[in-house]
Amino acid sequence: MAEGRWRLTAHAAAVMLALAALTACTPDPTPTPSPTGFASDEEAFAAAEDTYRAYIDALNRVELADPATFEPVYALLSNGSLDDEKKSLTEMHANHWTVAGASNVTDFFGQSYADGIIVAIACLDVSDVSLVDENGVSQVDPARPNVYAMKLEFAPTSHAEALSISDSTAIEDPRCAH
Repeated sequence: MAEGRWRLTAHAAAVMLALAALTACTPDPTPTPSPTGFASDEEAFAAAEDTYRAYIDALNRVELADPATFEPVYALLSNGSLDDEKKSLTEMHANHWTVAGASNVTDFFGQSYADGIIVAIACLDVSDVSLVDENGVSQVDPARPNVYAMKLEFAPTSHAEALSISDSTAIEDPRCAH
């Protein structure tokens, strides 16, 4: 989605320059995209939210019995987040656990964007998610909250407009207390 915005911005800038040359007027300055391809914090936060929602969608499609379903999840992660997710999914697969239900992102709050790194808070509703072992015994802590606050860090990938989730930590945030 960010790539489409970048192409639209580049195309719009070219049209504006052509019109300015024809009319001898100068257009208002347009934002200059950062090295990661985002012209504003809002654009960066929107790309981060899209990345996180894609990650949750991929996670919701995981079948623990089929490790091939893990790959779309891994594709959206890097650094510690990738290592942690690989360890977690591999252990659940090896233990023959089964997951059912879906997580849902209820809110997303951009916090900061500097040097290509985006920090955000997401509220994740896990109330419909169950995890059972091979004997059908729940592996979900009975004290688990229905909604988690997650502090997320996003890093650019080799594609300037693409992001990966490089760090993810459960935190307390009153905006996620539902």
